Amino acid sequence: MLSIILSGHGGFASGLEKAMKQILGEQEQFIAIDFPETSSTALLTSQFEQAIGALDDSEGLVFLTDLLGGTPFRVASTMALEQPGREVITGINLQLLLEMVLERDGLSSKEFRLQALECGHRGLTSLVDEMGRYREAEAVEEGI
Repeated sequence: MLSIILSGHGGFASGLEKAMKQILGEQEQFIAIDFPETSSTALLTSQFEQAIGALDDSEGLVFLTDLLGGTPFRVASTMALEQPGREVITGINLQLLLEMVLERDGLSSKEFRLQALECGHRGLTSLVDEMGRYREAEAVEEGI
């Protein structure tokens, strides 16, 4: 099973982890690391190193971060480039986290990345678009 480290600014990571646990329950091979304003790049790097040591990353490791270019993303990117089988995905939201935590078993880190990007594109929508899809489906069922 792929290991996951979730990180983001403020209480982003622990907040998503709490919501995930409420919906899915406890998850194996998963660690959330917050990056509050009182933290530093050096401290976050140390926390990532400790998390990697606590996880079994033999099947791969995926870092999930909140913002492209932010400190959690940059630290994760540096660590991902140090070893094959590591990926960094940024712009995480609850829907993407839930779907990918459930789908990660049996995926390589590359397959996880590709599937997560697809999921992210599918997950961003609007009420108007969803209502349009519903109307289109209804019209097909009626034979129009």
